[in-house]
Amino acid sequence: MTLAIDARGLSKAYKVGKTRQQVLKDVDFNAHHGQVTMVMGPSGSGKSTLIAALSGLLRPDEGEVLALGENLWQKNSRTVDRFRLAHCGFIFQGFNLFPALDAVGQVVQVLRYYGVRGPEARGRATAALESVGLGRLLHQKPAELSGGEKQRVAIARALAKSPALIFADEPTSALDSGNGQIVIRLLRQAAQERNAAVVVVTHDPRLEGHADRIIGLEDGRIVNDRMISESPAVPPSSPTSALTARLP
Repeated sequence: MTLAIDARGLSKAYKVGKTRQQVLKDVDFNAHHGQVTMVMGPSGSGKSTLIAALSGLLRPDEGEVLALGENLWQKNSRTVDRFRLAHCGFIFQGFNLFPALDAVGQVVQVLRYYGVRGPEARGRATAALESVGLGRLLHQKPAELSGGEKQRVAIARALAKSPALIFADEPTSALDSGNGQIVIRLLRQAAQERNAAVVVVTHDPRLEGHADRIIGLEDGRIVNDRMISESPAVPPSSPTSALTARLP
């Protein structure tokens, strides 16, 4: 597997009142193309801060992040923004959809920031939504979609520009077990079929079986790091009947 992210000595503290709270403490981390790396730990362990530092959303106080061979935090903020736009896809627990836009419009809007417009943007948006089983719901707005469907729109939006790096921060926390399994399968497909490096932050133990690697984080430090010997294969047809079925 090709190394996608290699981070060394990441530390980050936040000021809370008159004190400083150390959230990351000299963390080393790496992730590979074609794999799902799952970062697990209790609330407050530093998971979201870690993923923000790895993806160019939050500058660490110390340490470096080599992402796709580039030293991310040696760049100025504008260059980091361009890198993130070009190479990173994001999925959050709150979906972050625009209330006034239908499913196609959600994806087209992101592609416009990427420089893709007109029929090409609409075609790529449609293809991305179809790939996550939402071909019948292209023109539905968020208020007309279930939680699982909203998260699949968010995944399609992240996948539409074919990012090399995909970051998912608690992507199943607002979903029931069935919908959560569908979401993690889609992320696994992104790793296997698109060769993306997928980093998932979660505290949901039900997702462990879909990871290639599980990293445990507690109190800002990595406490365990294990490879999963056999991760479940994604069926060759995409999407599967389970993915294409409309969620309740």
